[in-house]
Amino acid sequence: MRKVLLTGFEPFLDNPINPTEEIVQVLHNESLNGWKIIGEVIPVDFHLAGKHLVELIHKVQPSAIISLGLAAGRNRITPERIAINCNDGPKDNQGYKPNGEKIIDDGPDGYFSTLPIKMMVKELENNGIPAKISNTAGAYLCNHVMYRALYEIQQNKLNIPSGFIHIPASHKLALTSNVPSFAQTDLQRAIEICIGCLDDENSSNY
Repeated sequence: MRKVLLTGFEPFLDNPINPTEEIVQVLHNESLNGWKIIGEVIPVDFHLAGKHLVELIHKVQPSAIISLGLAAGRNRITPERIAINCNDGPKDNQGYKPNGEKIIDDGPDGYFSTLPIKMMVKELENNGIPAKISNTAGAYLCNHVMYRALYEIQQNKLNIPSGFIHIPASHKLALTSNVPSFAQTDLQRAIEICIGCLDDENSSNY
């Protein structure tokens, strides 16, 4: 059975929980539409996150990679279109604050997602879940791991679709802040729908 590496993040900044962490833990080792899901939690650490993801790619040897991140304040599921070669934003969980440095010194300026993001949005909307393509993953850890995965795939000439999906806050998280929110079960269902789109080879990515 083919494996999809599904990653989420631990809590970060002022967020006491991270709904992506629960999603990957619940779906770990589950099977869906011919895919075995390998769920892993990535540290919110600029010095470790990319390294950990690359190690997982070589250990798991997945046929696809979907990384998840929390975008508290967004009101839709948002597959990301592009990752940029830049680290920036607030401090990570270890207290390191990037200042616009490159992720990979000699890497390209950006990589487009190779996930079927248009089909993902279409299927989410068909199932009553608000969704749209996002044109910016920011420059924090979410962008970082998306870029690192796509760079590793390109460098090793791997035929693996890879990309990133931002999700809104869960209701539980929204209890601590005034942001739009989804039920945790709906967030999980949204990701299951996205995994179900992985076999769509005819969908334009961008």
